[in-house]
Amino acid sequence: MLEDKVVVVTGGGKGIGRHAALTFAREKAKVVIIDVSQDWLDKTGPELGELTDALGINADVRDENAVRRAFEDVVQRFGQIDVLVNDAAIVPHFAWGIPRWPLVRDMDLHFWNRVIETNLGGTFLCSKHVLAHMEPRRSGHIINLYGGGGVSPGGACAYVVTKDAIWTFSRYLAEEVRESNVCVVTFSPRVPIVTEEAPDDAFTRLPTPEILGQGFVLAAQVPMEDSGRCFYHEDGKLVPTKDGRYD
Repeated sequence: MLEDKVVVVTGGGKGIGRHAALTFAREKAKVVIIDVSQDWLDKTGPELGELTDALGINADVRDENAVRRAFEDVVQRFGQIDVLVNDAAIVPHFAWGIPRWPLVRDMDLHFWNRVIETNLGGTFLCSKHVLAHMEPRRSGHIINLYGGGGVSPGGACAYVVTKDAIWTFSRYLAEEVRESNVCVVTFSPRVPIVTEEAPDDAFTRLPTPEILGQGFVLAAQVPMEDSGRCFYHEDGKLVPTKDGRYD
C-alpha cells in the first residue's frame, strides 16, 4: 500500500529514525532521510539504497532555509511528499547509564534553547514546509514522536517539555489541516530504546528500535478520523493511548 509513496524521515541516519526509514524502504516506499550528521547519512544511505529508491540530505532542522530547501529538493527528485516522520531530536539517554542532563538551576540557556529548537522547533519547521507540498495535493501524513523521560531523578525537564509541546502542537495542527485531508498523529515508543551510540551493557537491558515493528508503516496509513490522536505499537497493531497521549 505504501509502494512508490515518498516518505521523509528526519533524524533518519540512526536510532529510531533509521528503523523507521528501513521499515518504509522494505515496503518499497521511496525514502528520504534528513540528518545533521553526514557520517550517519553515509552509513544508512547505502542500506536504504539496497532496498528502494533513496535520498540522503544533510540539513539541520533548526535552520528554516535548510529545511525549506530540503523539501524542495525532495519534490524536485520525486515529485511529491506523502509522509513526514519528525524524529530528529536531542535525547537524554538516561536509561543507558549516561549521566543525566543538568537540573534547571544548573542548565545553561544555550543548552536549553538547543534542545527546544531541535526537538520542538524542528518539528514545527518541517511540518510547516512539508504542508506547502501536501496541502495542494490534499493528501499526506505527518507523524510526530512523543514520550520518554521520567520525573525522578531530575534532568529530563528540557526534553519532556519539548515532547509534551509536540503532543499539543500535533493536536492543534491536526485541526488546522483537517480540511486539507492531511492526517497528523503522534507515535510513542512507550519504553526506553537502545540505539547505536549506547554502551554495550545497555543492549542487555533494553530493547532496540526493532521492538517498534511496523508501527511507523501503520501510522502512515491512519485514517483521517483518527487525525490528532496518539498511538503506540503492540502485537502488530496501532493502539490509541487511553487519554489521547502517553499513558
